[in-house]
Amino acid sequence: MAPTRFMCALVILDAVEQHVLPGLGAQAPELIWDPTAALMKRIAAGETADGICAIEASVDQLVADGLVDPASVRPVVQAEFGIAISRDWPAPKLETGDDLKALLLEVPSICYSRAGASGIYFETLIDRLGIGDEVRAKSLVIPAGLTGEKVRDGETVLAIQQMSELLAVDGIRIVGALPRGWQQNTDFAAGVFTRAQNRAGAQAFIDALVSPAAREAYLARGLNVRF
Repeated sequence: MAPTRFMCALVILDAVEQHVLPGLGAQAPELIWDPTAALMKRIAAGETADGICAIEASVDQLVADGLVDPASVRPVVQAEFGIAISRDWPAPKLETGDDLKALLLEVPSICYSRAGASGIYFETLIDRLGIGDEVRAKSLVIPAGLTGEKVRDGETVLAIQQMSELLAVDGIRIVGALPRGWQQNTDFAAGVFTRAQNRAGAQAFIDALVSPAAREAYLARGLNVRF
């Protein structure tokens, strides 16, 4: 049997690497980590795998396209977007839209991910706040990866991403989730590809993603559990 290949959105990276994979031993799959938008581009380009955990709307699209078995789909987590800043920066208030706007205008530099759900939403958010041009002018936009690493390494003062992805980076200050009315929750689900070479391996990994150990790890990283 071929080794299991599984595509995963970054939102569960830390929880999986720290608490799910160690329990799988030799049965651990090869994981392909990328934001959902990047995973969808890889699939469109012909890359194959046995399973995927990604934004639920994208998994639903793969089902509609006949690429994922609908009977295999399982809800996994729900994520919120949050903000982190350098520990050298004073702790800001983040309770209202005005607080958010003031913070984004005050900091000298910001990092977000172009391919991630957080970055896609952030582009619309700053336009809603009426500060799109000002924020884009001082932003470092990375193609993918953990934006908090740019804060940790001193390249930017502020990062926006899913809360769980910010919490995966040591050495930064988590300000908190976006204020009520400015937040957008994102649902994630997992499924098995219809042309999976190792269907059993993919299903076993999905079972691990919705196990009690995974549940505790998700909750500890600011994710809402959907199973």
